[in-house]
Amino acid sequence: MIAWLAAVVYPILAYLAPPKQGEVEVKSVKAGKVKDIEKDSGTIVRFGNKPVILIRRADGEFAAFSATCTHLDCTVQYRKDLGVIWCACHNGKYDLTGRNIDGPPPRPLDAFRVVVQGDDVLISRKA
Repeated sequence: MIAWLAAVVYPILAYLAPPKQGEVEVKSVKAGKVKDIEKDSGTIVRFGNKPVILIRRADGEFAAFSATCTHLDCTVQYRKDLGVIWCACHNGKYDLTGRNIDGPPPRPLDAFRVVVQGDDVLISRKA
């Protein structure tokens, strides 16, 4: 009876548990074309298997940060109406330099390097 129960329950539990996914090593990603990214906007870009938020400030300058909140790993977003990077989970706020300015986040977002090469916007890890 116990062997039969294990034979039925184990495959179900194995199916429901997500597979372990290792870190994908990425040096840089192409985030898009300069002309396609509006000023005063933010967008989430995949950097390997991690999210990065690309911000284009009102002055046209770019910045990129880890899109994972430093509080509880929720995904952050750009709030144009507030002019901040915002975490919806617990109302955490970061300024447009990635510095934590309000709410529970204990530290700033990790910064990435943004390079404009021709008309392409590239994001890479800071050295």
